[in-house]
Amino acid sequence: MPSPAYTRILLKLSGEALMGDRQYGIDADVAAQVGREIGEVQRLGVQTSVVIGGGNIFRGVAASTSGMDRSTADTMGMLATVMNALALQDALEKLGVSTRVATAIEMRAVAEPFIRRRAVRHLEKGRVVVFAAGTGNPYFTTDTAAALRAMEMRAEVILKGTKVDGVYSADPMVDREAKRYERITCLEVLERGLKVMDATAISLCMDNRLPIIVFKLLESGNLRRVVMGEPVGTMVSA
Repeated sequence: MPSPAYTRILLKLSGEALMGDRQYGIDADVAAQVGREIGEVQRLGVQTSVVIGGGNIFRGVAASTSGMDRSTADTMGMLATVMNALALQDALEKLGVSTRVATAIEMRAVAEPFIRRRAVRHLEKGRVVVFAAGTGNPYFTTDTAAALRAMEMRAEVILKGTKVDGVYSADPMVDREAKRYERITCLEVLERGLKVMDATAISLCMDNRLPIIVFKLLESGNLRRVVMGEPVGTMVSA
């Protein structure tokens, strides 16, 4: 069998990825499907970490526009990511995949605190590590948390799972003329204002030469194909 193209990856998931067809919350069937995709990659020997958002439960920016203090709203959003991380851990462990949740906000009764060396050791032992609570600071998104954790773990690539099959010049759900890119640079993403990740995350990846691959998450076998180096989705290079 061919070898995987990457030995250590970070998978970035939005909270909405776990909603399925619901308006909010977690769809257990979707969580199980995501777990199967991750488990398949883990069995290839690829060291896998995950950063997950909380938008399916609570979105800090939206709450702050309604009059809530932004720091409070962002903290509530970080707690929502912990709920999603525990749901994903449950789905993975039901499949026999050893998993650890590491939080940026300390809550030892629920999950272990994020310690970089301990998280790296988990990866080396073949465990999936799910990073929750973002960076632990308000005003930073889970996109930025993903870029930060990927660099701390020395991941070779960030894989961003989305609802579409790559990066487009406009929203393909709205504009049928939107152009799909097979390859684009971080600088072009910033210049064109493309919604790949937020500007802070893109800048971090560009400065540290960390590539991003944007792909359709819930298409069966897609994560494995990306890890094996097949031309799936859009490569965002430094």
